[in-house]
Amino acid sequence: MTPDFWEQRWAANQIGFHQPVASPFLVKHWPLLRIPTGARVFVPLAGKSLDLAWLASQRHRVLGVELSQRAVSQFFDEHGLAPEVRESRYGRHHVAGGIELICGDAFALDADILSDCAGVFDRAALIALPPDMRLRYATELYRRLPAGCRGLMITLEYPQAERDGPPFSVVEDEVRTLYADTWDIDLLERRSIPPEHPGYVGGVSRLDTAAYRLLRR
Repeated sequence: MTPDFWEQRWAANQIGFHQPVASPFLVKHWPLLRIPTGARVFVPLAGKSLDLAWLASQRHRVLGVELSQRAVSQFFDEHGLAPEVRESRYGRHHVAGGIELICGDAFALDADILSDCAGVFDRAALIALPPDMRLRYATELYRRLPAGCRGLMITLEYPQAERDGPPFSVVEDEVRTLYADTWDIDLLERRSIPPEHPGYVGGVSRLDTAAYRLLRR
């Protein structure tokens, strides 16, 4: 899954993972995390997700990272925001409306820039990655978040043999294997997605979505 793969998806508007509304699981379960007003929240592989704007509307300071400059530019354009832009070792920072989006590689972020993140929200990051990158994502990037950080993670589950990802199926056992060394994990909800739902992944016989609450030890 190279940067070119995602740039091509954005260029061709093949962005079925993008939702036209904030994630219902985010709206439902985020209050359970009790993250204070004004706290910083990290959103990896953010795309142009409306979840960024929803988190900002809850008066959080939002830090997102996204490989595609096209996605970053579209986010601010579609929200009528003119961001301030600067460069750093992490990439190109765009800041407006309580939201900072870095156009860069999530794996290039270190503990310094993530040190004050009280929360993390992952709807389409883990499931966008093949198995080897999921392991790196959990054992490298998530370990750079500070102790006490609280997270909400949304995954998809389906028979992986029935289709190629992304999005990939990530079952509960894998979530626990990837994160249990450094995070406490609670399954909040699992829900079946019917075939007529607009977010249904084609070519599979069954599709579930699950929400997890995470706490960094």
